[in-house]
Amino acid sequence: MTLSPTDERRGELRGGGSIATSTPQNLMVFVLSMALFGLSNILLEVIPDITIGPIDFSVSYFVFVPLTLAALVSPFWVALGAPLGEIVFTDLLMGDFSGLAEVEGFIQMFLAIYIAGSVIRNPLSRVQVFLGAILIVGIDKFLSAAVDLAKVWVGVEDAEFVQGLPESVLLLEGIGFGIDLVISGVLFGAIPAMWLVPALYRKIEPMLGLQPREPGKRIPGSVPRAGWFVVVAILAGLGSFFFAFLEAWDVSVGTVEGEYREQFGDQFLWIGVGAIVVVLAAASILFAVWRRRKRSAR
Repeated sequence: MTLSPTDERRGELRGGGSIATSTPQNLMVFVLSMALFGLSNILLEVIPDITIGPIDFSVSYFVFVPLTLAALVSPFWVALGAPLGEIVFTDLLMGDFSGLAEVEGFIQMFLAIYIAGSVIRNPLSRVQVFLGAILIVGIDKFLSAAVDLAKVWVGVEDAEFVQGLPESVLLLEGIGFGIDLVISGVLFGAIPAMWLVPALYRKIEPMLGLQPREPGKRIPGSVPRAGWFVVVAILAGLGSFFFAFLEAWDVSVGTVEGEYREQFGDQFLWIGVGAIVVVLAAASILFAVWRRRKRSAR
């Protein structure tokens, strides 16, 4: 049965569009994820870290930002945009860009968000949202800790030892992992996300022309159910080790070391905020033009 243009428009108003996403919609999700995660990392720049001996008590990132988007729209495009937003708006623009070494963090965060967002099959399930937050931090920090231990084991980086405790390297990594799970995963991840995801369900999707996902069904852009993805994910995680070793070997390809924030103070962070506003505004205008043309063509 063929729907009339009137029926199609009614369906768009009720559900926000078709289940299959188009390229402009995917790009809008990508830019939105990139901008919001970049903005959240700029806010983290002004939050002081607490250090007690060799242990840091800090917020690594606001997990609820990418988690909320990944639970409601395409996990793949959210996972692709979020780490890139951190690289562009808080590393590159602030003059603290490690070049190819940044690929390590990008791969790790991409895998974490992509897998965690795909695990959430029901955005109204607070248990699944909680699990997603823990998975993001768990996967990212586990790979990061494995890289640090590998550097020490290979001998390209000195270890932080606690006097009288030879196993302190593994102990400190374990303590840091647990702190990240509690602070970034629970306090700034699961708790706000368990409120935000159900609250924004069926509200943010129509703005992007997307149909809200049906609880229990796979969302477009989620992890494929295939053994090859497991192999690719493992190889990507191992590949991130190579890029991490580049920095340890002093291979500085494409690095930017301006340290602009130290030169100009915290007000320089507004440069990053301004860049985010410009990118998001330009993307929103182009997306609005695309939707208008699409409607007029019916």
